[in-house]
Amino acid sequence: MPKILSYQEASLQLTLTEKIGQLFMPAAFINDTEEEIQALEQLICENYVGGLCFFHSRSSAATNFEGKKKVIYNKESFRTLQNLIERYQKKAKHRLLIAIDAEWGLAMRIENTPQYPYAITMGAIQDNTDLVFQVGKNIAHDCKQAGIHYNLAPVVDINNNSKNPVIGYRSFGEDKINVTTNSLAYLKGMQSEGVIGSIKHFPGHGDTATDSHLGLPVIEKSKEELLNNELYPFRKLIEEGVDSVMVGHLCVPALSKGKQIPSSISKDMIKGVLRHELGFKGVVISDALNMHAVSKNYPVQGELEWLAFDAGNDILCFAEQIAAGIKMISEKATQAQIEEAFKRVWSLKEKAIRAEVGSHSDLSEPDQLNTEIAKASITMIQGNKDDIASFMKNGFIGITNHPETERSFLGILGDHHDFRTYSLKAVMGSSLEDIEKEGNILLSLEPPQVKPTNNFGFTEDEIHKINELINTKNVVLYLFGNPYALQLFDYHKAHSTVVAYQNFKVFQEVAASHFMGSIAAKGKLPVELQ
Repeated sequence: MPKILSYQEASLQLTLTEKIGQLFMPAAFINDTEEEIQALEQLICENYVGGLCFFHSRSSAATNFEGKKKVIYNKESFRTLQNLIERYQKKAKHRLLIAIDAEWGLAMRIENTPQYPYAITMGAIQDNTDLVFQVGKNIAHDCKQAGIHYNLAPVVDINNNSKNPVIGYRSFGEDKINVTTNSLAYLKGMQSEGVIGSIKHFPGHGDTATDSHLGLPVIEKSKEELLNNELYPFRKLIEEGVDSVMVGHLCVPALSKGKQIPSSISKDMIKGVLRHELGFKGVVISDALNMHAVSKNYPVQGELEWLAFDAGNDILCFAEQIAAGIKMISEKATQAQIEEAFKRVWSLKEKAIRAEVGSHSDLSEPDQLNTEIAKASITMIQGNKDDIASFMKNGFIGITNHPETERSFLGILGDHHDFRTYSLKAVMGSSLEDIEKEGNILLSLEPPQVKPTNNFGFTEDEIHKINELINTKNVVLYLFGNPYALQLFDYHKAHSTVVAYQNFKVFQEVAASHFMGSIAAKGKLPVELQ
């Protein structure tokens, strides 16, 4: 396996074409066929690509935007990933910089690997960034075990649009200070393990109702508004010395001199705002260039790659036209442009690779940390502990949409209290006498999906039934999921409403302890609900 050269050595030894190749980071897929693996090996050899960004498969959500292809899961994905990284590294003339999106852990892309809470959950924690630091540290540890140097996280977008289809739960919330403070803690945790992070999605993807995987979001705000809010975390984290910034695919006319142009190919936004006004000196990486916000508008091979490079991106992530892109950049770019980008990328690569440990299977154990986060984040937004104590004393029945009641919140409570539990489906399907005469209902809801599209996966009939229960019964509601899902329901009319954020077993256990009065709800909702 090739060793990493110093920048001085690389600058002298690599040809101009090799230096351009180092700026490309095509996608690699953990569950590719042997034929597809060999094709990528050939691409690496022929084009001297500098890095790879790993995804689960060609059918996964990050690559299969319309969701028509079935994702086939592979319980051995982690070991497969380790083997592929080692294999691709051996094929490369120069060491590859290996990247992945692991915002909440390798589990974001890989089965049977540690999963940590979403950013929105950690955004609910009050005055304890040590927990967020430890999440960043543990995730970085797991990345290193796989052979990954570069985690494309955290998301520093301020989520101030409840209908945002792609950020939402991935953001620490809607308060710029909270987002910045938690993002810095997460970054420092990763840095403690020698893993590079990248803040995203510049200039801020939080206030959009369009998924940039599918179309180009337009943000019609003044530059003053953006500098005061959306750009605040970027400015503060740049001052803290962040290594890398990912530029999103967003149309922000106030930052592009009125032009209707994606930020990822805008010189005004990258060279103007990010480099000149905010003073960023590190590596700029594009968001995936296969995303439809940009890819569908540039059918000429290599043109998008050239435009992204010319705008100021140093790393061209998920570029699909490598050879054509290298050719167009070599024909159109100045040598100074190429050398500047190469220096930034190689210096980042040198820093990251010198901290690597090689692949191992010693992954982190998330349960203890996740339990601490569950205790620190659980949030009561309606009612108080005395209300719940009175409710519990007077007796109740349980209703849940959770398919596995044994391991759920209600199942755990059943070991301590004698009450009947019904599935939401059963309640909807018949007029149960017990439901009709029962006044107190403990309602446990787990949104079927974390994104807001299609009502978080709830059917219209389910929403109607849940609201009927809230409006006609004495309901204590516990939500295990994205808090924005509460906006589907008349939650403010419930006897008490508690947000537990995640559906992990440890979060269900902590919620049960909260209901029984043994722990207090210390969290604060990081977003505003309507």
